[in-house]
Amino acid sequence: MNKNMYHFIKEKANQYHQETIAIRRDIHQYAERGWLEMRTACFIASYLEKLGYEVFVGEEIMKKESRMGLPSQAILQSHYQRAKVEGANSFYLEKVKEGMTGVAGILRNGEGPIIALRFDIDALGIIEDNNETHFPYQNHFESCHKGAMHACGHDGHTAIGLTTAKILMDIKEKMHGTIKLIFQPAEEGVRGAKCICESGFLDDVDYIYAAHIMPQSSNYDLYFGMNESFATTKLDVTYHGVSTHAAESPQFGKNALLSAANCILNLHSIPRNSDGQTRVNVGVVHAGTGRNVIPETAKLEIEVRGVTTELNRYMEMYARDIINASALMHDTVVEIKEMGKAYALKCDEDFMNEIRYLCQQNLTDLKLPKKNLSPLGGSDDFSYMMEYVQSHGGKATYMKLLTKVKASPHNTAFDFDEEVLNKGPRIMASIAYSLLK
Repeated sequence: MNKNMYHFIKEKANQYHQETIAIRRDIHQYAERGWLEMRTACFIASYLEKLGYEVFVGEEIMKKESRMGLPSQAILQSHYQRAKVEGANSFYLEKVKEGMTGVAGILRNGEGPIIALRFDIDALGIIEDNNETHFPYQNHFESCHKGAMHACGHDGHTAIGLTTAKILMDIKEKMHGTIKLIFQPAEEGVRGAKCICESGFLDDVDYIYAAHIMPQSSNYDLYFGMNESFATTKLDVTYHGVSTHAAESPQFGKNALLSAANCILNLHSIPRNSDGQTRVNVGVVHAGTGRNVIPETAKLEIEVRGVTTELNRYMEMYARDIINASALMHDTVVEIKEMGKAYALKCDEDFMNEIRYLCQQNLTDLKLPKKNLSPLGGSDDFSYMMEYVQSHGGKATYMKLLTKVKASPHNTAFDFDEEVLNKGPRIMASIAYSLLK
């Protein structure tokens, strides 16, 4: 009976494949950046409602004050108006209009484990390639929102999530327990997971898992987990000084740019740590108004990273000391805002082995590697959800869903083979069934 059910899931993934592609292309065409995914969130919520899920949106699954890296109120308002023009469901639009763009669907089916699946939904701040060789451009679903592009596969993740939801609803009578499907905003910049964790939505979860579309460098279809990721903290630092004439009365000024300059030089001089790799980068500097004016303000956009959560904490504490000391040097006032945060990935070995056994026994056409883990090499705030569930006694893993791609992730010409939109829902739904059967 079990093998028949996995075959049924495969047939459903095949049956829904063209619809999954259509969803992916719609989401891609209407790309929206973090906290601005208003049309996207309404699309997801409406779809889940039609399937029969309990739908939770905005403050129902997010702690408002725990969001990081929010855009301005003016930008939020303009995207709300745009989503309205683009036909977003008016009921859900009112719930997401302040950037409260998280969505979840819950399927309850009696006693049993509580599992959560996470799918990220945001695009990047990139202008998409309009070269005729670019597949989305060829097929007329390139982003219509200039300056927003799905260049990391999140459009595919969203489509996979919705088709997974459809398959799980088809087999709900064969499962016992609760499924929470989480569609997370603002993964880029590692900003969105924290507010969902701190809302309490994951407090009772026994298992949580997710998968990211990744370039296929070998013949494998799936890695059961990822390692060699960086924990990271993103900081916006603003120095506030006093402006004055640079020649006539420089002694009355307080030079915010000097504080920023000292900060930059000393951040890049943080001592290395023998426990592992660390990173620091000042990526953006804005300061000054004219060559004859002492700069009144200076803003830096900074990130630190470490291959473990502890190493990232070491970098962050050292960085904060330097930031504050640089203000004291030139008598300025400093404002520090945390704009994003992620932990290092720690996938549970027994959970990965359980998924491996499932695939070996029931998804026998998949090409599987001998080892469970594959390096991420970057940061992802699904780690925040993993750590939260693990700290409450649950199990977690973050898988690699491998496929052929064009260009690299975060490139203006990025695209992926849409066959992964068949494989993805089948794997995600099969894992859910195996946990709840």
